[in-house]
Amino acid sequence: MDVSDVRNSNFSDVNVDEEDEPNGSNSGPHHIHFLHHHYFHHSHHLPVIKYLLLRRRMFFFVPETWLFAIEEGLLWTAAMVQSVRSGRNMGRKIFGALLFMAVVSLFVKISFLSNHVEVEGKVKDNNGVLILQTFKDESAIAQRVVSETQTSMPKRVLERFSTPEIWMKPNSDSFYKCITRPKNRIRTGSKTNGYLVVHANGGLNQMRTGICDMVAVAKIMNATLVLPSLDHESFWTDPSEFKDIFDWRHFMEVLKDDIEIIEYLPPRYSAVKPLSKAPVSWSKASYYRSELLPLLKRHKVIKFTHTDSRLVNNGLASSIQRLRCRANYEALRYSKEIEDLGRTLVDRLRNNSEQYIALHLRYEKDMLAFTGCSHNLTADEAEELQVMRYNVKHWKEKQIDSEERRLQGGCPMSPREAAMFLKAMGYPSTTTIYIVAGEIYGSNSMTAFRAEYPNVFSHSTLATAEELEPFKPYQNRLAALDYIVALESDVFVYTYDGNMAKAVQGHRRFDGFKKTINPDRQNFVRLIDQLDEHAISWEEFSSEVKSLHSDRLGAPYLRLVGESPRLEENFYANPLPGCICNKSHDPSSSLKLEKRRSLRAASQR
Repeated sequence: MDVSDVRNSNFSDVNVDEEDEPNGSNSGPHHIHFLHHHYFHHSHHLPVIKYLLLRRRMFFFVPETWLFAIEEGLLWTAAMVQSVRSGRNMGRKIFGALLFMAVVSLFVKISFLSNHVEVEGKVKDNNGVLILQTFKDESAIAQRVVSETQTSMPKRVLERFSTPEIWMKPNSDSFYKCITRPKNRIRTGSKTNGYLVVHANGGLNQMRTGICDMVAVAKIMNATLVLPSLDHESFWTDPSEFKDIFDWRHFMEVLKDDIEIIEYLPPRYSAVKPLSKAPVSWSKASYYRSELLPLLKRHKVIKFTHTDSRLVNNGLASSIQRLRCRANYEALRYSKEIEDLGRTLVDRLRNNSEQYIALHLRYEKDMLAFTGCSHNLTADEAEELQVMRYNVKHWKEKQIDSEERRLQGGCPMSPREAAMFLKAMGYPSTTTIYIVAGEIYGSNSMTAFRAEYPNVFSHSTLATAEELEPFKPYQNRLAALDYIVALESDVFVYTYDGNMAKAVQGHRRFDGFKKTINPDRQNFVRLIDQLDEHAISWEEFSSEVKSLHSDRLGAPYLRLVGESPRLEENFYANPLPGCICNKSHDPSSSLKLEKRRSLRAASQR
């Protein structure tokens, strides 16, 4: 759920995640493996390496490119002497000597200029991005020379061209969007049964899905929907209205053949106090028809004070399920200002057509206080979280064993754990990462992450101060920017369950099953603890992590049905079935296999 949702929900269905480790250094088995893999895989070049080491010690004060030029010159001179002795082709050799002198002169100039680009192992590319190169010893320096003589691309450039599988989305060729409005469900203009005034509660994504449910409820009750009002009393106390965040005209236009939507109540009802109701959570369509529709007909105006999770995930007519998706994926478009800046941020991340990861890092103060997770935080920080938890009255659980919860997989993944996870999954250190989150809690929490992945951005660092100025006081608008960047990312990784994680992953499934990674927090905590205790090597750790997540990459599977709506998979997290269909007419055996896998994965959450 969103940051703002923490204060406004009962959290009875909150999952548990893992925690942070104190040591953010690069030491350990994984770093040894990194050096071994990148620098010492050409062992058959040992004689060459020895010569290069000797040359480096003797001529340490001479630039590398100059040494190459001198060596080439000596080799050429030796050949010339031999040729002169033979007395053949003298004219050609003299011409060749003059040509060589000109080339050497040009080469020296270029080498001198290059010293302004490469200084003490720091390489600045054409786009002004500083990429650090650190070579731990002379053997690594020599190996670098060998590598660069074999290929035209330096090591760090080669690292960027990692195995393409890490960016490939799961296979979903047989699936397609199916939310077309049935002809017999087009609104005919029949008389309305009354007006629904809805107050969307919670954070942005909780309000978003709640509004979609209210669209469906209006259809079920044949009611007219008044443009929803938004929550101003959640954690962020954002005063934004529906029109400030969403393209309200587009919203009304897209849904005009489904339900009637109006900006305001008609004058004859605007002065009447509406009947206030909080619909029962996870209700079926029959609840709205049998219990609330008679009240609507009697009072003409009903105000729903809550909209979150007020409709079941399953068991609804297919036309209603498709309507929920039309509302979510087609009608609810952000305002032009938000959409434009969101696309600008995506374009900046995709500099030179690069891929990027959107990491939903839930290591925020509210979430840590609510879950009781303080592993790796200072004593003062842990105390501050506990005080906050006791001060929030509607958080029912107060006394929490932080370490036990972490081992159960109930803590948000820490920045260091997130970095180790991405590294184990095969993402190189040059990967561009966009952090989808509020302020990360802890004085040194992001240090370990940046040590592994320096190319880290957020809306506050990617946008200019002038661009962000209209959004600064409005946390829901900033969350909308993050939603756009996360939706468009090549890979979306969420480190804790919540409304944003559900909304984005469901939207990515609807848009063609874009790669979305859901870490198995409980098993990952077990593995990273073993790694830190030197019980397993980096190679074993990485292999286990990859194997553990081979079926948690966002591939198609049928939405999981639970014993109760609270315990089953959320409709907006996986709109299959309902809004995504299989081209095959008979039940897909592969889909059944994915369902079995997803059931197994769900049991581990």
